[in-house]
Amino acid sequence: MVTMKLGSKPEIFVLEDLTWRCTTELESDVVVEVGEMSFYLHKFPLLSRSGVLQRMISEYQPPAVGGGGMCTLQLDDIPGGAKAFELAAKFCYDVKIELNALNVVCLRCAAEYLRMTDDYAEGNLITQAESFLSDVLANWKDSIKALETCEGVLPTAEDLHLVSRCITALASKACASDAAAPLLRNASVDKDALWNGIRSGDTASAASAAGMDWWYEDVSFLSLPMFKRVIQAMEAKGMRAESIAGAIMFYAGRFLPGLKRNTSFSNALASYGADGGGGGGMSSRNITPRAASVSAPSEGDQRYFLEEIVALLPTKKGVASTKFLLGMLRTAMLLHASPLCRENLERRIGTQLEDASLDDLLVPNLGYHVETLYDIDCVQRILDYFMSSTDGIGTGYTSPALAEDGGGSLGVPQGGTPSTSLSPITMVAKLMDGYLAEVAPDTNLKLPKFQALAAVVPDYARPVDDGIYRAIDIYLKSHPWLSESEREQLCRLMNCQKLSLEACTHAAQNERLPLRVVVQVLFFEQLRLRTSIAGWFFVSDNAAGGDVARPHHGGAMVPKGAAAAVAASTQAEVDTDAEDDAPEGKETIADVKARVSELEKEYKTMKQEIRRLGKPRRSWSLLTRKCGFGAKV
Repeated sequence: MVTMKLGSKPEIFVLEDLTWRCTTELESDVVVEVGEMSFYLHKFPLLSRSGVLQRMISEYQPPAVGGGGMCTLQLDDIPGGAKAFELAAKFCYDVKIELNALNVVCLRCAAEYLRMTDDYAEGNLITQAESFLSDVLANWKDSIKALETCEGVLPTAEDLHLVSRCITALASKACASDAAAPLLRNASVDKDALWNGIRSGDTASAASAAGMDWWYEDVSFLSLPMFKRVIQAMEAKGMRAESIAGAIMFYAGRFLPGLKRNTSFSNALASYGADGGGGGGMSSRNITPRAASVSAPSEGDQRYFLEEIVALLPTKKGVASTKFLLGMLRTAMLLHASPLCRENLERRIGTQLEDASLDDLLVPNLGYHVETLYDIDCVQRILDYFMSSTDGIGTGYTSPALAEDGGGSLGVPQGGTPSTSLSPITMVAKLMDGYLAEVAPDTNLKLPKFQALAAVVPDYARPVDDGIYRAIDIYLKSHPWLSESEREQLCRLMNCQKLSLEACTHAAQNERLPLRVVVQVLFFEQLRLRTSIAGWFFVSDNAAGGDVARPHHGGAMVPKGAAAAVAASTQAEVDTDAEDDAPEGKETIADVKARVSELEKEYKTMKQEIRRLGKPRRSWSLLTRKCGFGAKV
């Protein structure tokens, strides 16, 4: 911290019971009262430095009763109070004082109040304070401390433009570092590798120090009005939205402990009292995290703070983490924030819902009329905002045609990883399936609300319907009183053709599913099996003909997905066998035909069992048509 020493004489003031006395041989002839503090001084040093004291002394009229006595002056409204006047009085006596970032603002305001200009003495206090203030504003830490002290003398500091000067200095330094940080990081990557490929630890640490979070903690101790002005000044100077959002999230995290999951409002308030720290004496609207440790802020103060923070966040998508936004939304519901604030948060979350985690999405229901354990309506609105925010590029929605063509049964291109290659809508579909499974055990969750939430995600967004099947099964288990028609209506949310082998096996034995759904599962599994067998015949015929590359003109069905993989492996095996031993290949085809005959017998037995379960007088074709297969088959 930079300092500046003024004066040359030793200390001549002593403090005795809220009274400052000058220990010179001359008797004091003037008393200056500042609040509860009294200063016994001499007229001449004060007259030679201060225009205000000169005027007050000349205009002083002794009281009519018991006239005489010392001249008594009242300076209760001096900026900085008794501490600032003490320094000003010592300056008038040329006593040694030290200016620093913590007292220069108060002393500058007190000098302005006392009119200590160069008109009364050369190099007066205003000139000295202004000269030192320039050195203070050249340093980041000192500028922060000077800005914090401005809050105690705000009216005068605003008039003298001290607040704006501190904010401008802070914004300029932070923005210069923000612009240079990417260049420093890139340069460190080039210089970090030594001749033998070993990294230099010093360079790596320098690169990490070039990050943009070095100033977050310093500005987090400012009051909300000051913090807002600093952030707005940084925005005006072109700071990146990511850096601004990071500072706001850090600031909110220190002031709102309720952002942490499973923290109630009462626990959040109690945590303030447990921490130590200085501060205090501020209004509820100027409260800071440092001052909050003295007295817990009220619910209204926290609600005001949260609404202001939400309005201050940059509008750019993705700069604020989805986890932070969901934490703010939970806190907003806890504090009963304004509907506009909650809608703003829900829209922001909706635009980047693919980045959310299931645990953060489980928002407790804090409404006045609590029906369900979790706030289903809130998630429904967030999901609606996600679906309406599609622009074809920003959220990366995949159309049904692209979803069908794009790589693999799981929607992952070959060589990609699920976290990077899945489209946002596919990630949201997986997230919502998990959410539905979590809320399904709630017995108060009505069927229409469950259906409405599940139906928002389109069918093409789910490469596999195992997730929605699991959620439906949990819901049926938790709601055994549903009628048959309601069960069938609920099961329409899933596509039986997109169930995996494990899910099909489970569904075929699931007594909670309606009979029609079980029949559909069995039918599509049989259809998938016939398709795979047709693919094997196709490969076997080509292998027996000796020309695998020749196109097949027999009209055989070409398998897709898993069937294609099986067919390809079968083709490779048949090719190898055909090259080594042709009769062995014929025996393999005969084995496949025998297996097909066995499967057809099992298929006929299955049809007979289904006929016994259904209406016996109806034909199999009518049964399949009733189940919704019809022309597809």
